[in-house]
Amino acid sequence: MRVFNNLDDINGIKNPVVTTGSFDGVHVGHTMIINRINRLAREIDGESVLITFFPHPRKVLFPESSGKGLKLINSQREKINLLERTGLDNLVIINFTLGFSKTTSDEFVEKILVDKIGAKKVVIGFNHHFGNNREGDFNKLYEQGKKFGFTVEEIPEQELHNETVSSTKIRDALQKGDIQKANAYLDHRYVITGELRRINPAEGYRQMEWYRTAIEEDCKLVPPPGLYAVCTFFKGQQYKGMAEINENNEMILGCNHNKNVIVHFFDMEESLHGRITTILFAKRTGDVPDIKDVKKQQSKLQNTKNLIEEMIY
Repeated sequence: MRVFNNLDDINGIKNPVVTTGSFDGVHVGHTMIINRINRLAREIDGESVLITFFPHPRKVLFPESSGKGLKLINSQREKINLLERTGLDNLVIINFTLGFSKTTSDEFVEKILVDKIGAKKVVIGFNHHFGNNREGDFNKLYEQGKKFGFTVEEIPEQELHNETVSSTKIRDALQKGDIQKANAYLDHRYVITGELRRINPAEGYRQMEWYRTAIEEDCKLVPPPGLYAVCTFFKGQQYKGMAEINENNEMILGCNHNKNVIVHFFDMEESLHGRITTILFAKRTGDVPDIKDVKKQQSKLQNTKNLIEEMIY
């Protein structure tokens, strides 16, 4: 997958089949759209293209209201990695600014879809809007397509367990610690990616080798405090483990975030200190044990370890 961070760098995309959106979470509805543009691109000997935005538009447009406390399912690194797994050919990341937000839907079509990318087909999700004040929609795009020579297709809303899949509903499930529900919507495990830093044994933390995770972005959504069944992949092998999420405090200092994510992997012989690591979450298994009651916390962690080792991943 080629990644373009500047519209002026775009070149050599053959018969582009394009979609656009934030795609936070890269959930089952998103992958349905990407699978569609991948298939359409193959049919015309072309390439699939996703146009997305960074930062999230709400963060820029409504910094003191709906954007202020917005937590995102994915960091930018995580979203790029997930999109690459879909088979997408090209990812265009537009720097979303107040100036860019004034781009009308007509300007977006002509200056970006046509002039910069040369779209042959455009696919959008159900009820998609774009351009200044969200003035653009399927009908507007369809009329512009007739003018500039590209076709337009709208994907119907994707249903899962009789509920419409949306990034908002996934965020709600994660904020409640309902990892299994979030994973069903995502169609993959929720992930946290960051640099692992070994907790100094002098801190005496849990008498096991634990790592704190340096969370890369303040707006990354982290589930509520608790113990979680997790895993990671290292040198082609899966390692089960447990993560503890707790509120930021002086003993375990988080990185640019109000929650700490610390993790221990079972049977991991090599050190992960300093490595950028992706942690995959499977289930919330219980509350954080009282750190003041050493005997109780060790028993709780051992029981959690036994439970996780028996789980089918």
